[in-house]
Amino acid sequence: MASKIQEILGSAAAIAKGMSITFKEMLQPTITEDYPDGPAIFQERFRGAHVLQRDENGLEKCVACFLCAAACPVECIYIEAKENTEQQRISGGERYAEVYNIDYSRCIFCGYCVEACPTDAITHGHGFELASYNTSTLIIRKEQMLAPLEPGKKPSVVLDPAATALAADHH
Repeated sequence: MASKIQEILGSAAAIAKGMSITFKEMLQPTITEDYPDGPAIFQERFRGAHVLQRDENGLEKCVACFLCAAACPVECIYIEAKENTEQQRISGGERYAEVYNIDYSRCIFCGYCVEACPTDAITHGHGFELASYNTSTLIIRKEQMLAPLEPGKKPSVVLDPAATALAADHH
């Protein structure tokens, strides 16, 4: 008989505790974002759409080392490298990525590509509206990911590769 009364009192105490938590939460203000009417609020380590960065001279930072593609667990990064020439310099290294594609239908936004990049060429931006009804539009090309040049600035053309290497050593 005493065990039945203890069981009833224990159950009533558990229900009272649960209801007190429920009522306490009901009285708290609701936290809601105004998106899409207001700006989206991102956490510091949010991983959005990738951005290919430029250096201070406006040249592409990517030197087509393929480390990002090798680090990608789902193999969604495709790169074709091309050599820089004296007449046309795209990046500060010997090579540049002529083709740099990321297939967002496969990307899991793990960040391994960002961690693997020795030149900090690829970063996660704050782009998050990537949904599409057509999977062919989910393959993002280099031109779409490349960070824009600063207004009024053109990429510097470096004619001497030794000067580029020397400048890189000083930074």
